[in-house]
Amino acid sequence: MAGSELVRYELRESVALLHFDDGKANALSADAIGALGQALDRAEKDEARALALFGRPGRFSAGFDLSVMRQGGSAVLDLVRSGAELGLRLYTFPCPVIAGCTGHALAMGALLLLCSDERIGTRGDFKIGLNEVAIGMTLPYFGVELAKARLSRRHLTRAVAEAEIYDPEAAVDAGWLDRVVGPEALSESVLALATRLATLDTRAHTETKRSLRDDDVAAIRASLD
Repeated sequence: MAGSELVRYELRESVALLHFDDGKANALSADAIGALGQALDRAEKDEARALALFGRPGRFSAGFDLSVMRQGGSAVLDLVRSGAELGLRLYTFPCPVIAGCTGHALAMGALLLLCSDERIGTRGDFKIGLNEVAIGMTLPYFGVELAKARLSRRHLTRAVAEAEIYDPEAAVDAGWLDRVVGPEALSESVLALATRLATLDTRAHTETKRSLRDDDVAAIRASLD
């Protein structure tokens, strides 16, 4: 599937809308990561004042492409590094980033929520969290740092070291989401929030966000190096 088919881009007034949809589980393959990066390039070129990222109905993202992760070796390292770079770009993006969590968000999909400034989820029988430890994988250092920065301290060990998975309502208390709405209200709620945040002074927002996150970003970049 071509990048333009994986991520649909729309600029609505000053808000860039990104709809990630691979027709399946919204796995983060190299192509998907590349398509999301290209959409972010376009948002910067358009000087968007806020950005909203949606998944497909029922699936925000299932995380890294398992067909690659099972290969091991350099293929895994390359994919994880590119995913970490995408996450860092969202985490430091020069305008507010709002995630519209349309359903399941697991592993790297859940980390994309932590990289977003605001997260609105949809109610439903959905799973959100880091399942790496449960399937015998050690969470990459950048994931641990993001979890420490964004999750509730009360949930940190359970969410990271014990692989606890949350439903949307419990995910709010844990820090994965900021609030949940009905599925019919998700798009409108995200757009309303993005439109409000687009009125912020972009320079002031970017510099203040950088000050908040400089230490996190430095630690993550050091681990990637």
